[in-house]
Amino acid sequence: MKYAVDIEINKPIDKVIELFDNPENMKEWMEGLISFEHISGTPGQVGAKSRLKFKTGKREMEMIETVTVRNLPHEFSGTYEAKGVYNHVSNKFVALSNNKTKLTNEQEFQFKGFMKILAFLMQGAFKKQSLKYMTAFKTFAEKN
Repeated sequence: MKYAVDIEINKPIDKVIELFDNPENMKEWMEGLISFEHISGTPGQVGAKSRLKFKTGKREMEMIETVTVRNLPHEFSGTYEAKGVYNHVSNKFVALSNNKTKLTNEQEFQFKGFMKILAFLMQGAFKKQSLKYMTAFKTFAEKN
C-alpha cells in the first residue's frame, strides 16, 4: 500500500526542520508515543536505529526506526519495522515562501500474516493517521 499526504506550515523551512529534527519534540505531536530510544549509529544520521514505543488505548506497539536518507532541509526518510509491518516513510520539505513550508509525507507499507488482512480492511485508517500526525505537527510548529 502506498500513499502521500501533504500540508502547508506557516513557518520558514529552517524553523520547520529545527522542530522536526529534534526527537524530544515528537511527543508534542505524535499522539500515543511513549518513548523514543536511540539504539545504534549516530543519532539522526543515515543508518541510525531507534526504538519507538506507542500506546493506543490498551494496546502497546514497538517499532524500530532506521534512518535511510538525511538530506535536510529537503528530505528525511526512514524505515519502520514492527510485528507484521514494514513501512518506508519519506518526509520532503519545500520552502513555498519565506514564511511557508510544504511538508509531503510519502508512505509505503508491506504487511505479513494477519496484518495483511487487517491492513486491507483498514486502508483508509493508515492515511487518516498520517494526516492526523501531520496536522498535529503543523499546529505544534506554528505555535513555536
